[in-house]
Parts: sequence; C-alpha cells; structure tokens
Amino acid sequence: MRAIEAALGISKTEVSASINRSIASGIATKDRKTGRPKPNRRGLREFIVHGLKFVFPAVPGAMQRGLPTAFAAPILRESLHSAGTLLSVWPYAHGKEMGQSIEPLFKSVPEAAEKDERLYAYLALIDAIRLGNQREAKLAADLLAQRLG
Repeated sequence: MRAIEAALGISKTEVSASINRSIASGIATKDRKTGRPKPNRRGLREFIVHGLKFVFPAVPGAMQRGLPTAFAAPILRESLHSAGTLLSVWPYAHGKEMGQSIEPLFKSVPEAAEKDERLYAYLALIDAIRLGNQREAKLAADLLAQRLG
C-alpha cells in the first residue's frame, strides 16, 4: 500500500478502498495462493473500453498549461492526430505545453505520470478512449489491449 501511495500520490485509505471496489466489481481478484489482489486484465480492459467514458466523461475545458494527454501524449502523438488542432492537457503547474484542459481521473495523475513513463502511456490511452471518436478510440483501445496482454 505504501509503494502505491508514494507512486500515485493517493492516500493508503483511498488505495485500500479502490482495491476493495475493484475486487467487488470483478476488475480485480485475490490470488488464491497469496491472497494479494491482482488485476483481471480482461475485465479491466472491457471496463475501460466500454464503460469508463460514461462513468468518467472527459469534458474539454479552458486553455491551460499542462502535461499532454490522449492524442498529444508521446504514445499517440506519431500514430494519430486528433481532428482538432488543440492539444489536450492535464492541468499541471509544471507542464510545458499549452492546450485544452482535460480533467484527469484523479488530481495526482500529472505528477504520477511524470514519474512513471509506463503509467503515463496507460493513462494517455485511457484519455484517448474517453475523448476520441470511434476510430480514434479503437486505435487507443487496440494499443491498450496489446499492452495489457
């Protein structure tokens, strides 16, 4: 719990509650041998691709400085250009890009993404699914499926 707290900037209480919700919903399961939670990759992918945009809709906001996400993030920047000309960014005081703000899934996302390139890629793909039209969301979902295995 402490490692997750430090890496993501989320309190131990929030981490514990999230794990319990994930197990209750089937997005995670408990390992039979160790009893430790582990992700249900298929269930998680299904939720991200088909449900996340309804639970956590991405609503573009005002222009702000921040960390690029979705189609502006490094993982998708070369693969796909969004229909619009504006970059999507998570508002972040230390960000170097100017773009249309997208509220992250959690307030500490920009800091956590800046520390962990792999986490950044996953979160940017998730935002591309939340923001994109059908073609763009499918590309992001395919890349996510490849990474989740």
